[in-house]
Amino acid sequence: ADLSTVWVIAQVAEGDLASIREGQAVSVRVHPTLITRSHPLGSVRDAFNAVFVETELAGELMFYGRGAGGDPTASAVLGDVVQAARHKVHGGRGPGESAYANLPIEGVGAAKTAYFIRMDVQDKPGVLAAIAKTIGEQGVSIESMRQSVRRSQDGLATLHIITHRSSEVDLAAVVEQLKAADEVDKIFSVLRVEGE
Repeated sequence: ADLSTVWVIAQVAEGDLASIREGQAVSVRVHPTLITRSHPLGSVRDAFNAVFVETELAGELMFYGRGAGGDPTASAVLGDVVQAARHKVHGGRGPGESAYANLPIEGVGAAKTAYFIRMDVQDKPGVLAAIAKTIGEQGVSIESMRQSVRRSQDGLATLHIITHRSSEVDLAAVVEQLKAADEVDKIFSVLRVEGE
């Protein structure tokens, strides 16, 4: 993967991730995301939140602490109320946005990430090849694929696919093609994956 000038990700809720990437453009997203176990954010649990920052000059930095639950939430809300009251009393304003980099905002469809797709497929010869072909025709590459056969007699197998980094537009086209494929019974989930 290309090393972005700045990559900031923060766990904002159980399973949700806020991501800001700066390169030729700025990409800003918040969505449910899978994190690899090897990534530092993969160890964040329970009432803890973390912010992971990666820069070309400073390398990787992570800020970690309590960020959920009654006390941390009350503290954050109270801090916001006090700041708003100070601005009102003293006639000040909060900080405005910075435009120092003057970079364009990247559209959501152009943002690139890896994806996890879980689906039920027909358990018969040639299915994996057909699915790989469908995915490849949309310009998306498969990093890994695992199939598990059910013990029941329904003739289906569950397929787990992790793609290489691709755009959301390309992945959406893949999902539409897979939904229409005879080999696919049902797509259960499509999730973004971070932390290569």
